[in-house]
Amino acid sequence: MKDAKNVTITDSEWMVMRAIWTIGHATSRELIDAMNELEGWSASTTKTLLHRLIQKQAVAQHGGSRPFTYKPVVGEKESMAAAADDLFDHMCAMRAGSTIAGVIQSRELSRADIANLQAILAEKAKTAPEEVQCNCLPGDQTC
Repeated sequence: MKDAKNVTITDSEWMVMRAIWTIGHATSRELIDAMNELEGWSASTTKTLLHRLIQKQAVAQHGGSRPFTYKPVVGEKESMAAAADDLFDHMCAMRAGSTIAGVIQSRELSRADIANLQAILAEKAKTAPEEVQCNCLPGDQTC
């Protein structure tokens, strides 16, 4: 699989990728039908996004003739992790905790997810600093 950190996916492309990840491999007709049902997109919109994903090497086209099948080249979990890392790399390190808390509060989580988060936080608490340092500007700046 291609390293997801090297692939930037737009919001619309995420919709197509989610369909491909869910199906595993899909024909353009399956994707067109799915995107039409989910988003009301035309066939040309879905084909354009699919072509962009192929150019970005996030999706591979298989088959010598129609119907072609399309398979993901980047993994779903890896892509989500890369997108989250990118987001957090662009914000002040001091704001990461409150941002994560906000995400947790706004999302539905299973009991297993919550137990996993609690275990991760308990382990992380063992070595956590009293305060995270601001990383916005060099020197002794603080947000």
